[in-house]
Amino acid sequence: MATATTGQRRTATTMRMNQMLPVLALVALLVAVGGAHSYTVPRDTDILLADGFFKRMRDLFAERAYEDALGSGGAAAGPVEMADEPPPQAPVDTSHLDSPPKPKLVEDWPKVKHTFGQVTAVTIDLQGNPVIFHRGSRTWTMESFNATNHYQHIAEGPIPENTIATLAASDGAVLEERGAGIFYMPHGLTIDHNGNMWLTDVALHQVFKFMPGRDYPAITLGHRFEPGSSKSHLCKPTAVAIASTGEIFVADGYCNSRLLKYNAAGRLIRTIPQPPEFLSLQTPHGLALLEHLDMVCVADRENMRVVCPRAGLQTSYGEGTQAATIQEPDLGRVFDVAAYGDLVYAVNGPTSPMIPVRGFTIDPRSETIIDHWGKFENPHSITFCPNGSAMYVTEIGPNRVWKFTLTM
Repeated sequence: MATATTGQRRTATTMRMNQMLPVLALVALLVAVGGAHSYTVPRDTDILLADGFFKRMRDLFAERAYEDALGSGGAAAGPVEMADEPPPQAPVDTSHLDSPPKPKLVEDWPKVKHTFGQVTAVTIDLQGNPVIFHRGSRTWTMESFNATNHYQHIAEGPIPENTIATLAASDGAVLEERGAGIFYMPHGLTIDHNGNMWLTDVALHQVFKFMPGRDYPAITLGHRFEPGSSKSHLCKPTAVAIASTGEIFVADGYCNSRLLKYNAAGRLIRTIPQPPEFLSLQTPHGLALLEHLDMVCVADRENMRVVCPRAGLQTSYGEGTQAATIQEPDLGRVFDVAAYGDLVYAVNGPTSPMIPVRGFTIDPRSETIIDHWGKFENPHSITFCPNGSAMYVTEIGPNRVWKFTLTM
């Protein structure tokens, strides 16, 4: 006896559904006409008929799902398009892994002496100059916060000195200073594609967006001096990354150990991790976006690793799937990460006498460390010029900025 093909069964199912459409239309018409004037208590037979009708509908849907499964997986069946099918992945180019660009220290930079406080962050402005965020005369000690993460020295007021300094890329001379009387405990600094400056303050538990030439923030995230874990609160936020689409990623941070993703207007649209995402962060301390790979890489400091979950910039497909993870014995506590092409450059901090404090070159796609470079004491931040002409690393104790070039 001949067996019906998948297409024949699907055609038969469609014909049966088409035959039922007039009945469904009649039922809908009767409900519309009678429902407006009266309501009749259904009889047991009506309930049985309804049960039979919905059972048959469930059977038809189950049959269609079975046929779709055959069509997508059967040897003789043709391909079936799936609405949520991921886009095809381009072949991975691994040619750069044999000789990744290696940072080389610029020995005579800066050419002038500086006296900064704890230099917590560095970024690049639209002119290609490094911009640093430092703490002036203030330091973070064991007494700075209590057990509930509330800042203990509010009465001292904000840092009186300028905390933001723009340096000349050529010789390191100070071109501009600002930020006096605003911040209590500076931490993260990012300048986006439009020249907006994003800063985090762990004492204020806030993130600020300053537009070019403005002294007042256009966007403020978090509540002043109020640590918390709600959707509107932050707790010692550490870093910010801004996508070219305007979407905002905040590492939140020492207390909440989570990433928050906002739209360009500052409305929360995603928390990382969230169920069913299996990702446990412990002090996300730095961020780097690899937009073309749709990844946001995190310096997961106390877990001594770099993790790169899906950023969800190109498509929501893959959000919540397993993150790329780079964790090797010599990595130590990772303080910051920066993206350069398909690679991530990272710096660790003091971890163990057995683990050198230095830089790492990481390939997130193969989840491996492919190079080591540099020698530091207590690095805290790293950034690249967009054109790759230079890389900068800042340290806390000694409070200084290092400049590197990239060599092949």
